Amino acid sequence: MADAEIVAAGSELLTPDKVDTNSLFLTDQLNALGVAVVRKSIVGDERELLASTVRNALSRARIIVLTGGLGPTEDDVTRDAVAIALDRPLVFRQDLLDEIENKFRKFGRKMTENNRRQAYLVEGAEVLENPRGTAVGQWIDYMDRMILLLPGPPRELNPMFTGLCVPRFAARLPAQVLRTRFYRVTGMGESELDAVIAPVYTRYQNPATTILAGGGDLQIHLRARCTSAEEAEALLAEVGDPILDLLGNRVYSTNGDSLELVIGKRLREERALLAVAESCTGGLVAARITSVPGASDYFVGGFLTYADAMKTAQLGVPEKLIAEHTAVSEPVAKAMAEGARERTGATWAVSVTGEAGPESSSGAPVGTLWIGIAGPAGVDAQQVKFPGDRERVRTWGAQAVLNLLRLRLS
Repeated sequence: MADAEIVAAGSELLTPDKVDTNSLFLTDQLNALGVAVVRKSIVGDERELLASTVRNALSRARIIVLTGGLGPTEDDVTRDAVAIALDRPLVFRQDLLDEIENKFRKFGRKMTENNRRQAYLVEGAEVLENPRGTAVGQWIDYMDRMILLLPGPPRELNPMFTGLCVPRFAARLPAQVLRTRFYRVTGMGESELDAVIAPVYTRYQNPATTILAGGGDLQIHLRARCTSAEEAEALLAEVGDPILDLLGNRVYSTNGDSLELVIGKRLREERALLAVAESCTGGLVAARITSVPGASDYFVGGFLTYADAMKTAQLGVPEKLIAEHTAVSEPVAKAMAEGARERTGATWAVSVTGEAGPESSSGAPVGTLWIGIAGPAGVDAQQVKFPGDRERVRTWGAQAVLNLLRLRLS
């Protein structure tokens, strides 16, 4: 199986102002060919450092793709660095210089002498034509390795890779495919998730399993690499199906849909309407719901009742109830949800009230939240507790509200 490394050349990519997007495009294209990208590097405009990076890449991967550094200026050092790494000379091509000069002439401009640098190829390289710019690409066969030098601008790189490189790879590479499964999970922590599914996935190196976590939302990526799609799908089923069985309804998506999108689809299917009443999350729940295009089909609105007086004025929560139980309590969460449902005529209403920190005003420990949910069958509430700072508590709280709604809708 062929692996690939991507090396992005350019000191500007090491600043906070410039992002390497080429590697994302190239990874997608290579994966479609069954090629796994095992490493990505960004290297500044230093010949020896870039040459060293290329040498190291040659020891690990069959395909090395370099992007950028093919321009006419002194800091465009990719050609030089690859020549150093391969111990090959650079060869001047008059025909390439003539083509560059013609391109300038067509634009009514005079070519400057430094563009001569772009007419040099690493010895043995094949030209990859670039109709959108002056920097031609280069394809180099080096022993059993394939080295590609591609221009940095995406408008030049993308068509060059898809039009000229992909067909070459398809003809040269052995039969191989990459197939993935993607599960999204919530309602548990990362360590708990791993403890549940590790007995399954650790028995396999193929498929490879990756677990990602953020804001109470977990992702499981399974990637199988085989000689046929049928073999890959069979492996994914062999590992993925037992994982689904173990996790049950904690898996909310198998196609990448977000939690708010899953909820929106269900509400639309049921022709149901939703309202929210938020305190400690400060509108995070409503923001996530309305981030889905077409949310107006099912979301009627919400109440941001941060102060206790607003809970009473806007949602009808009795002052006595708050005084007796505090705002962070089961009765108040229920009353908030009921008030939101009654005042909007929604089918469902969810509420959240809690202590996000850094200090508690109700006496409840920081990280304690009560989530209320009112629907056709009545109202109830659930307590959740999250460790961490204010931002983490609020983020995980919004996730918990949406997950409780999802489970109730199911």
